[in-house]
Amino acid sequence: MMQLTVIIPALNEASNIRRLVGDIPSALPLVSSISVIVVDNGSTDDTDAEALGAGARVIHESRRGYGYACAAGVFAAADADVVVFMDGDGSFDPAEMELIIRPILDNRADLVLGTRAGYTEPGAMPPHQRFGNQLVSRLMGLLYDLKVTDLGPYRAIRRDMLLSLEMCEMTFGWPTEMMVKAARHDLRIVEVPVHYRKRWSGQSKVSGTLRGTLLATYYILGVTLRYAFTPTKSSNDNLNH
Repeated sequence: MMQLTVIIPALNEASNIRRLVGDIPSALPLVSSISVIVVDNGSTDDTDAEALGAGARVIHESRRGYGYACAAGVFAAADADVVVFMDGDGSFDPAEMELIIRPILDNRADLVLGTRAGYTEPGAMPPHQRFGNQLVSRLMGLLYDLKVTDLGPYRAIRRDMLLSLEMCEMTFGWPTEMMVKAARHDLRIVEVPVHYRKRWSGQSKVSGTLRGTLLATYYILGVTLRYAFTPTKSSNDNLNH
């Protein structure tokens, strides 16, 4: 039986976070316990109070950056065997969490990515975001021989293997760094289709503004290209795998 921790980076998601945490299943097959960590990344609303009211553990990370928030959640999840990452806006369905963790529980994967190629609600993903995902996904195939269809943030990974990747990108490029480092270290990476819906309320920090879109694109492309031309240690040097 495994211990599972769900990590939700959140910035000004007070109108969404209570409902989202409440929708996370309290039990899953072959999982001994499920805990939820909401990482408040400097919210100016009541995100932390709403998360606490829903029963989540709240961690505050004042340094702005998606990577900082994710890293803080991983550090706090010290007892977890597997960690699941998902956004705090309601765009992903917690009921599909078993799909995300099943390949790990069955020992078929080390990193599982929820691909939005399965189903995306009309209007949930703007055309420029869809184009960027497809572009970087194809680059990953060319540069890393990594056959993926999406860069979706709804994902699960064994915590010990994530720590072994020595993540250091503290921006929107953090999920991309996880993928390319996992590929370079020969981790077993599996995609599963998930539903992607419009955020329940509020505006996306990435696709909702031109600045957010440009910054995310800059960091994601930068990470994708940087590691393709950086020497890496062998898998045996970094992982007991």
